[in-house]
Amino acid sequence: MDHDNTSRQLASQSYKLPIEDQEFLLRDELRGLRFQLEYSKTELLLRDWGIRSTIIVFGSARVPSPEQAELLREGKVAGVDTATAQSRLLLAPYYEEARNFGRIVSLQGGALNPKSGVRDNVIATGGGPGIMEAANRGAFEVGAPTIGFNISLPHEQYPNPYTTPDLTFRFHYFAMRKMHLAMRSNALAVFPGGFGTLDELFEILTLRQTGKSSPKPVVLVGRDYWNGMVNFQWMVNHAMIDKEDLELFAICDSAEEAWASLLDRGLVLPE
Repeated sequence: MDHDNTSRQLASQSYKLPIEDQEFLLRDELRGLRFQLEYSKTELLLRDWGIRSTIIVFGSARVPSPEQAELLREGKVAGVDTATAQSRLLLAPYYEEARNFGRIVSLQGGALNPKSGVRDNVIATGGGPGIMEAANRGAFEVGAPTIGFNISLPHEQYPNPYTTPDLTFRFHYFAMRKMHLAMRSNALAVFPGGFGTLDELFEILTLRQTGKSSPKPVVLVGRDYWNGMVNFQWMVNHAMIDKEDLELFAICDSAEEAWASLLDRGLVLPE
């Protein structure tokens, strides 16, 4: 027996089981399979927890927590100049609004009171810092499960400390992450943010506008910010959207107003 050849056979990539062969799984030809795996893992774990529906919270990762705001006031955040620090401090109140929203939804929406093992209106975010952390934190503070759909980035972003460990996910593909954010959502609350927040907001509005999504209420929190950010009426004036499209969302200023708006606009609560 050629023992040297046997050793080479056992060490060869071809002899590995496919599931153990990361180099094979990362081939371009298997991208479809990786999509399927990203979908299935998250789907099955959410089912294991009985998560039937969610309320999604979007917003900037740059909005400071109270702890971070104190460091900004003291000039102790590396790489942040005075002007940037002041701009971020102006947004700090939105952290507390998102935190309060997470509490209200979790206490009144059904996440704390599963019926036959099923939970509804569980707070879900992109899993990062800022507004995402705040909403997860509010849910965490009242003892509710809360979801973080994190994304792998070149500069790794760690999950915020408030998502439920078993419901803290990580995606490679933005498309699959977006799908999971949207597919169980009963409603969407959008706080001030940048490109990423606008991307997620307009995707949901487009799905609603085109009828590709079931009706779900959308609320934008921060009237001054949103009215300054997007001139929705301008789009109506130029016939880019219909006047009725402005009814796809509401704009308000506080967590309490946001919750009331979602209820007024048809948010489904568990019976």
